[in-house]
Amino acid sequence: MGKKILVVGDAMLDSYHFGDVNRISPEAPVPVFLEKGNRKYSPGGAANVAVNVSAIGVPTVFFAISGNDNYGNILKEQLEDSGIETDYLLVKDDYKTISKLRYIGPGNQQILRVDREDTSPISDDFLDDAFKSLEAGIQDFGLIILSDYLKGFLTDNTTKRIIELANKYGIKTLVDVKDKNVSKYSKATLLKPNRKELAELSGCDTSTVASAVEAAKTLCIKAGCEYVLATLGADGMILVNKDGLLSSIKSVASEVYDVTGAGDTSIAYLAAELVKGTDIEHAMIVANYAAGVQVSKVGTSIVYPDEVCAAMQDDGRSKAAGILDYYHEGGLDPLVRAKDSGKKIVFTNGCFDILHVGHITYLRKAKRLGDILVIGVNSDDSVRRLKGESRPINTCKDRMTILSSLDFVDYVVEFKEDTPAGLIEKIAPDVLVKGGDYKVEEIAGADFVMANGGEVKIIDFVPGKSTTGIVEKMKRS
Repeated sequence: MGKKILVVGDAMLDSYHFGDVNRISPEAPVPVFLEKGNRKYSPGGAANVAVNVSAIGVPTVFFAISGNDNYGNILKEQLEDSGIETDYLLVKDDYKTISKLRYIGPGNQQILRVDREDTSPISDDFLDDAFKSLEAGIQDFGLIILSDYLKGFLTDNTTKRIIELANKYGIKTLVDVKDKNVSKYSKATLLKPNRKELAELSGCDTSTVASAVEAAKTLCIKAGCEYVLATLGADGMILVNKDGLLSSIKSVASEVYDVTGAGDTSIAYLAAELVKGTDIEHAMIVANYAAGVQVSKVGTSIVYPDEVCAAMQDDGRSKAAGILDYYHEGGLDPLVRAKDSGKKIVFTNGCFDILHVGHITYLRKAKRLGDILVIGVNSDDSVRRLKGESRPINTCKDRMTILSSLDFVDYVVEFKEDTPAGLIEKIAPDVLVKGGDYKVEEIAGADFVMANGGEVKIIDFVPGKSTTGIVEKMKRS
């Protein structure tokens, strides 16, 4: 398991009540909201950042405060259901969990928002034990996100304390800023203001992209940070360091239903990409697409990697295929969502020990049979049982990484059994593909696929091209 991301900030619970509005009140010129009983709860504020990081597949720890109340209980339960560690979600008896109640009418139109919040600053003494524990386990974290909503948790001193702790151990800090006090965020790795916040923090004009670049450069110098990533609405994003513009990209949102949570989503994806070792300019591109997906949804919602990948591919940008975990609960959920959206799933499998032109030709043909190509890859032990103790040449991790880099491959998934029959039953593909001179009745999972209304296709291999042949040739050299 890779390094964790620590998300720190103001925890909130977003509530949505759905109903109709079809008349004006006789008591006052206001709409009458007829509640239909449909309600939804979702983590908001910094908690929304945490659930998005976790949904990407990065181990996530949440450091925040909640009250000893019903909203706090719901929030903790939802965070834990999302796989987030909540040991640092501190409960304070005299504190009210921040909540935002939204009334949603026809066409997903927000009618009214009712907030409940306690913005009293949280004292240093209350956090002392948590900070001692954090420092003891600080090497577990690859990156820290500070999501500041100015609700009392990230005080000036607490913010500086976290950044200083991170810098002491060489850990990057990304800050979604709200405060006008630049010194509060001093020495953070990256600041992410929107256009208005950039103007307030820098004291400069931001009305044009060019002026925003200069403002971001000024802020970078004033705050002593490495980067400023400014979100400029329809003008997209700019990435700036103390020397000037590094990169700029236009907004990719095609339909905007609700901008709630877009900033949370973008910083979650930026952090997840950086902790995986992605260069910052490409990480910004991924974050921009994630924000574009978010604004097409209603309210604070989780944005999944497969949705971002699909958006990038639709726009002509390649992105590495997703690596799925068959043995982890929810590990195949991206395929469930793809099926629910009407996508045609194509599945094939193999060892793919040394990738060659025969594999590429075969896989390209398989992709043409549907929308989503999933490749099941034999584990190392499975290959040894099939091919002998001298195989595989390449580890399963390496084989999956190579396959996932092909632009026509959507997902790769390891299976440890001798055949992928169990995996096929889990995925229930629309098309099962096998290469070579097999008969349909000899193909693992074929009976299940056909009984489930799917097809089984056999694609001829390229003559003279095989991993075994390559290995034998290497032995003779």
